[in-house]
Amino acid sequence: MRLSGKSAIFALGLLLSTALPTMAEPIVVKDVTGRDVEVDVPVKHVILGEGRQIYFLAALDKENPFQHVVGWRDDLPKADPESYAAYLAKYPEIAKLPTFGGMKEGTFDIEQAVALKPDVILMNVDAKTATEEAGYIEKLAKVGIPLVYVDFREKPMENTEPSMRVMGTLMGKEKLAEDFIAFRADAIRKVTDVLEKSNPAKPVVFMERAGGYSDDCCMSFGNENFGKMVELAGGTNMAKDIIPGTFGAVNPEQIIASNPDQVIITGGMWEGYVPGGNWIGVGYGADAAEAHRKLENLTKRPAFTGIKAVKDGNIHAIWHQFYNNPYQFVAIQQIAKWLHPDLFKDLDPEATFKELHERFLPLDYKPGYFVSLKGE
Repeated sequence: MRLSGKSAIFALGLLLSTALPTMAEPIVVKDVTGRDVEVDVPVKHVILGEGRQIYFLAALDKENPFQHVVGWRDDLPKADPESYAAYLAKYPEIAKLPTFGGMKEGTFDIEQAVALKPDVILMNVDAKTATEEAGYIEKLAKVGIPLVYVDFREKPMENTEPSMRVMGTLMGKEKLAEDFIAFRADAIRKVTDVLEKSNPAKPVVFMERAGGYSDDCCMSFGNENFGKMVELAGGTNMAKDIIPGTFGAVNPEQIIASNPDQVIITGGMWEGYVPGGNWIGVGYGADAAEAHRKLENLTKRPAFTGIKAVKDGNIHAIWHQFYNNPYQFVAIQQIAKWLHPDLFKDLDPEATFKELHERFLPLDYKPGYFVSLKGE
């Protein structure tokens, strides 16, 4: 069968569109700081300014989130060794990826970064001051390398959605980014809609950041990050009027005087940072019995003397890295279940996290992210 002239041209165009790779085109994206940045998209070569940025990159590439990564910061193996080991087992080539130090620490090697010829460098917004002081944006611009800021830590409840949209645009995965955002929003509404309808009393919650990581007591959160998650989950964040920013500390006397109803401690497997430390090793596939033992041990500190949460057994631990990735909605669900067990008896944060893995992430789900003394 012979094709007409128009049909032949259409067929040739269709063949070329499927046979040729997608050509990058320059567009302007607005990062979370409000900067307009010109980038050729979809990007093919990316430097991750923090290794844990793989958490959100993975949500946009279930097959191989590392396929466009040409370098990354060296924090993931120490900050989250279980997740790193799981990714390494599935993608052994990541062991050969060039690594960088941090911008804030002054150990980022800009000459190495330029040599890798990235299409874009992703940087967390908390490194903005150090990046500007070192003049890195201008230096990179001279060689045609754009830098884009994202944020899942300083103001995650405000910046997660725009950060995911920026990432979707950069990677040519806009639809997938919107699917993730919708999934996240729906998971949060399963908490906030119930609370709005029921309007329960709000327990006072002390949210301890990385308890047992050091002998000092106690790091916590202001009115953002885990502090904001507590509020969304139907609690009152004890430190919100004490800590003016996202992160800070409270002293033991303030905890005792506040007499919190609930205590939630963030933890991780931090043997690489603090060998043999008192931190609570929750996370991907963690040993729940050992995490329970270490959680109970932390209740014996002077700061917890006589407080209501200890008396009632309302002491819990949660994966620290929820503070630095777009999966915070799982933490919000779990915190709500701890604070209001009757209201949320049918809510299953584990099932939510498992569905996230099945729909979006390249790793199989493994439990171990939460532990509690309540009823145990």
